[in-house]
This record gives sequence, structure tokens and C-alpha cells, in this order.
Amino acid sequence: MAAYSSEQTQTALPQGLLIDLDGTLFHGSVMIDGADRLIRLLKELELPYLFVTNNSSASPETVAERMQAMGIPAEPEDVCTSAQGAAAYIAGEKPGAKVAVIGEEGLLEAVRGAGLNVVYQNPDYVLQGIDRGLTYDKVAEAVRLIRGGAGSIMTNPDLLLPSEGGVIPGAGSIGAMIQAASGVQPVVIGKPSPILMNVALERLGIGAERALVIGDNLATDIAAGNNAGCRSLLVMTGITNKDNYEALRLQAGAEPDQICEDLNELISYISAMFRK
Repeated sequence: MAAYSSEQTQTALPQGLLIDLDGTLFHGSVMIDGADRLIRLLKELELPYLFVTNNSSASPETVAERMQAMGIPAEPEDVCTSAQGAAAYIAGEKPGAKVAVIGEEGLLEAVRGAGLNVVYQNPDYVLQGIDRGLTYDKVAEAVRLIRGGAGSIMTNPDLLLPSEGGVIPGAGSIGAMIQAASGVQPVVIGKPSPILMNVALERLGIGAERALVIGDNLATDIAAGNNAGCRSLLVMTGITNKDNYEALRLQAGAEPDQICEDLNELISYISAMFRK
């Protein structure tokens, strides 16, 4: 993989990082070795970053609290969720829009926080994320509204989610049912779509060419970086490893600019870039 060479000038250094969470900094509720030291290094270097996650169910406050409990420095303002991305996208398309929400508290909070109105009569958009209280009636109503002209927005395309008892259907599985019944392909916000990345870049105040995306999943993190025009770095701490890399690379159609075996190597890599 291509790396930053010693001949490159300071202008080539990233001005901000977009960092994935589950599989990159932690597994479930367990911190991956080096995650705490990585964030402390970024703070020491005063290098801006955001934690960018496809999770639409948890608020930034909840995400930050979970990370803090693992020992990873995190504040709500460090977190950018697909729920926030979806709300920002809709607000950009139609400020104050009426939105019918299929999702959990994190999604509802993001929608209201963006100045949008949660309604279930004549909405401008149907916004769907993960909803573990999903019912047939909710799906039927969403289909009716979309077929009636409401725009269809999906927070993220993840078909499966990790859980204590194994994987469970994710937002993408719910979205697949709604799409099949409505005949309308939704606008997808989360990774690998560039929309969430663009929202995060705007928050950081940098262009895509000056950002570095860090993640463990070629099909989501690295593909999102590629699609948004960012450089990307793969850490083999989660989905991707040496054994499956080539197969996943071909399947995803995405390739990182750099690979690090673990977070310790990533820490050394970043230190070498900024401490020449």
C-alpha cells in the first residue's frame, strides 16, 4: 500500500481524521489495545478528529459515555452519527421539513436538534434507521407514505448488527423491506455513502483532500473515504485481516492508501508523520 513518504511536504499532512468506532477503537464494550493512547496522541498533536459511526440509535452523549467507560477519551462533540448526518442532509434539502421517523431515540433527537418536525401525517420525508421496536404497521405506514410521495431516507445500509447473542438485522435489512414494497430506492446517508463523510468534513472545516479516514472495514469505512475523495487508512483490528484482505478488497471495490496491523502501529505511523 502507498504510504506518506519522507519527501512529502508538510502541506501533504492530514488536517483532520475521521475515525470509525466499533472494530477500530473497540469491540462491543471492550477497548482495543492502544485506542486510549491514540486519542491522547491526537490531542497532544492538536490534530482535529471526529468519531464517525453508522450507529443511528445512540445519541452522541451516549456514545461518548460508552467510550469513556472503556477508558477512551471522548466527548459528545467528538461524535458524528448517521442520525446526525441524516438530519443535517434533510435540513440542507428543506429546512424545517416534516419527517416521519422509523428509529430510536438517537434518531429522533438528531431530527429535532436539526430544527425538523417529527410528524406522521403528510411528511416531506420518511427517515428510517434501526428500530428494535419495529412492527408490521410501522413498515406498512412507511410504505404508504413513500408511495404517496414522501422522500425516502435511510440512515445506513448495514444489514447486520453485532449483539451479545450474535448478529441481528440492522437498518439496511429494514430498509430493504421498505424499498421492496415501496419501489423507491432510498437516499443512503451512512458509510459507504459520502454523505455522512461530507457532513463530518463540514464540521471539521476541512476539504476531503486534507482528511484521513481510519477504519477496519473496506466495504464501509474505506469505501466511504474513497467515495468522498479522502485518503484512507485501514487498521486490521476488526473486520479485515491478512487472510481475508484480498477477497474483501475485491468484493468492496475499495482500497486504502495505507494499512496498519494494529493501533500501536497506527500510533507510531502518526507520530512519525507529525514529529519529523
